[in-house]
Amino acid sequence: MKYKINLLPEKEKSFTDKVIYFAFNYLRYILVITQLVVIGVFFYRLQIDQRVIDLRESVDQKKEIINIVLPLLKEASRVDKKGKEIAKIIKDQENFKSMSDYIFSVIPESIILNSFDFKNNVLTLVGSSADPKQIQMFINFLKTEKKFKNIELKNLKKTETSYIFTVSLEKYLSI
Repeated sequence: MKYKINLLPEKEKSFTDKVIYFAFNYLRYILVITQLVVIGVFFYRLQIDQRVIDLRESVDQKKEIINIVLPLLKEASRVDKKGKEIAKIIKDQENFKSMSDYIFSVIPESIILNSFDFKNNVLTLVGSSADPKQIQMFINFLKTEKKFKNIELKNLKKTETSYIFTVSLEKYLSI
């Protein structure tokens, strides 16, 4: 067996020697780890940049879609508005037809209508009759039927041969 004995004491290493020893032995690991982190961050940044580019393209596509569809939406809303107006006019016409059919069906034969005016949900009848009781019975019948919100005799005038009257009927209530 052989032993190696060193009788010389070890030299004390200077600070620079320690730094150089540390740099050669440990600093390379720190640099490799730092480089790996930098490369990871670089690839992550590339991925984020690609997402940003994709999102911008998506936003641009959606803007183009909106620019194309906006006139169509305006036209559709205009057509819808006209459709609602037409439906309202048709409903008013049906209401007027129903009201006129009702009036013509209940008016006595002894009453002659001279004019028939409808404005703002108010029907104004101007007529004449030789017998005032027929006019009174007609108005009372309309009141008992309750097809109109308000029934009012506006004018009653006696002439040589007949009585001329004006009746105002407000808001026909179609039941």
